[in-house]
Amino acid sequence: MYSPFHQLRKPADQQNALENVSQFPAHLVPGRTIAAAAVNEDSCEFGSPKYFALCGLGGIISCGLTHTLVTPLDLVKCRLQVNPAKYKNLINGFKVTMADEGARGLAKGWAPTAMGYSIQGLGKFGLYEYFKILYADLLGEENAYYWRTSLYLAASASAELFADIGLVPLESIKVKIQTTPGFANNMREAVPKMLKQEGISAFFKSLVPLWMRQIPYTMMKFACFERTVELIYAHVVPKPRADCSKGEQLVVTFAAGYIAGVFCAIVSHPADTLVSKLNQEKGASSVDVLKKIGFGGLWKGLGPRIIMIGTLTALQWFIYDSVKVTLNIPRPPPPAPPKAKSE
Repeated sequence: MYSPFHQLRKPADQQNALENVSQFPAHLVPGRTIAAAAVNEDSCEFGSPKYFALCGLGGIISCGLTHTLVTPLDLVKCRLQVNPAKYKNLINGFKVTMADEGARGLAKGWAPTAMGYSIQGLGKFGLYEYFKILYADLLGEENAYYWRTSLYLAASASAELFADIGLVPLESIKVKIQTTPGFANNMREAVPKMLKQEGISAFFKSLVPLWMRQIPYTMMKFACFERTVELIYAHVVPKPRADCSKGEQLVVTFAAGYIAGVFCAIVSHPADTLVSKLNQEKGASSVDVLKKIGFGGLWKGLGPRIIMIGTLTALQWFIYDSVKVTLNIPRPPPPAPPKAKSE
């Protein structure tokens, strides 16, 4: 399996010479103008099982680490959503939490956060790379280029659908710990209580709202990032990406990631509020929550979420791309029209 993206063809004599080199693989990494030495630097073949596994590892590190680091901000954001009468705004939320529970109170829910988002990162990034190549193969080279935004949207939605199944039990535990006063201080206390009160449904009742939050978020995260990177290299960076240093490429990655993150936060915020309220209130349904808080209530905590998700998304893409660079994972260049169309 390989992507038809960026299928660059070499002159016949050069291609024949390369194919005669014994250590060369039967087919080159598509879309990369590379010589034998460059191929040897890659740690795996593009589109191979090892490639997807290493991308999944990058997802584990990027999502698990970043979400864990912003646990205090996430905790205050959740409390703003479920109890706006007590937690007035971001700064007040931190002050009230510190006054009630001390500095340690800001770390509540860090363990399910770390575990849940590591699992989600594995599926989000690993499966995105898989579905992107799969769908590109199905579309063909020309269609994959001209319909690339739709391809990014479809691949990211497919990946997130599966990733959230692994995330939802731990997300439910995290929100319960963070938003229900006196319920539990950690996972060890929360899990048996949740099982006793609501059974196994306690861990999965927010799956559909989570999909409503995460799938649009991830579609925006990947499609906006991919197209923003493309635009930055086309209109801002004064030289092709192949001529940029690794450091310069990572700066572009961070900038594109932050831009994508702002849009992600806005698109996914109403569903995020719904997830928080569902996990706070035992036996409540989505309809019950919507009737209680109204449309305006769905937007509580948007400011902190923009800050959190913008920073989070930028860091995730930066870490993910850094892992690719460090592990020498193949990184095809930005999309280009099929050669026959660009001449």
